[in-house]
Amino acid sequence: MLLRSLAAQSPRLTPVRIGMLTREWPPDVYGGAGVHVEHLAAELRKKIDVDVHCFGEPRGDAIAHAVPASLLAANPAIQTLGVDLEMVAATAGVDLLHSHTWYANFGGHVGALLHGVPHVLSAHSLEPLRPWKQEQLGGGYQVSSWVERTAYEGADAIIAVSHGMRADVLNAYPAVDPGRVHVVHNGIDTGVYLPDRGSSALEEFGIDPARPYVLFVGRITRQKGILHLINAARRFDDDVVLVLCASSPDTKEIGEETSAAIEKLLGERGPNSVIWIQEQVARPKLIQLFTNALAFVCPSIYEPLGIVNLEAMACETAVVASAVGGIPEVVVDGDTGLLVPYDPAEPKAFEVAFADAVNIIAGDPQRARAMGASGRARAVAHFGWDAIADQTIAVYRSALEA
Repeated sequence: MLLRSLAAQSPRLTPVRIGMLTREWPPDVYGGAGVHVEHLAAELRKKIDVDVHCFGEPRGDAIAHAVPASLLAANPAIQTLGVDLEMVAATAGVDLLHSHTWYANFGGHVGALLHGVPHVLSAHSLEPLRPWKQEQLGGGYQVSSWVERTAYEGADAIIAVSHGMRADVLNAYPAVDPGRVHVVHNGIDTGVYLPDRGSSALEEFGIDPARPYVLFVGRITRQKGILHLINAARRFDDDVVLVLCASSPDTKEIGEETSAAIEKLLGERGPNSVIWIQEQVARPKLIQLFTNALAFVCPSIYEPLGIVNLEAMACETAVVASAVGGIPEVVVDGDTGLLVPYDPAEPKAFEVAFADAVNIIAGDPQRARAMGASGRARAVAHFGWDAIADQTIAVYRSALEA
């Protein structure tokens, strides 16, 4: 009753204490889900109490949980379950659990059962739509798929990061009640992601500021379409450089494939036509790379929203992206960038069309600048974290009052 009365008092105040469960937390952030949790938790903490539980080494602003010693040699999926159970034991006393990705969904599901509190989960991606993870996890992929399905079907509320993602959730898990699936977009801190036209980062990474370049930022994974991008780059205009901020391959095999494809591309287009940055670039340097790029390129074959596109847009950079998942809800075709249809049955056609889109931008720098300005305006107007935190609190309230 106390929680319900609190929820009724103010749109900005709901439960007394939230347990936020996540694999990623700074400094260990490697994907869009981790960026989302970092900024969402910071904004929520201005309004309600949030305890963040994460994987990894101890840190000051979150409660970290390591893999139990007895599971150090186990399949990664089993290690994940071990960490989740540590989270369950540590979250007694919270009023609501909010988990992010399958890595933490098991903790949220079991914790809700054990502690008798609602479980809200954020849908950043879906295991059935990422079959390539079989390469990474082996039999653990069956475990992750079971965890995700069980958590989604049992959750009190599901937050989809786009309307496209909501449709994917309901298609993948038809047992889920559509009334429990809410859309709250990812956000962007436009006070942090601002245009920075300095060149120190370009100099550090050997990027010639006099040559136009397109920028890719992402993990080396099938999902991000990096091999499609490298193939497309064979058709880029001669003066366009491809800059890849690409690291953390899902498997040794895709890492080797990517390296071989880049070597082949260099052999065809010549030295300095590709610059491969094989590290996680610090945010201030990344902002310079975004800002100075002719365009940001996102060839993903699956993308629930694509927060990195928002980061590029906030830096006034045009975007060329595949028209998949939630990307069309972020990138407005012809206004903030160009969208390229993706058909998994026609990968070569996609690569040709993607190259054509890049070349259209390269041939009209003035249009590229106008798209960048529109992108910045859209990021500021529609994707601020304050509004997203309030929408998330409204979902918490719906779960508490159900």
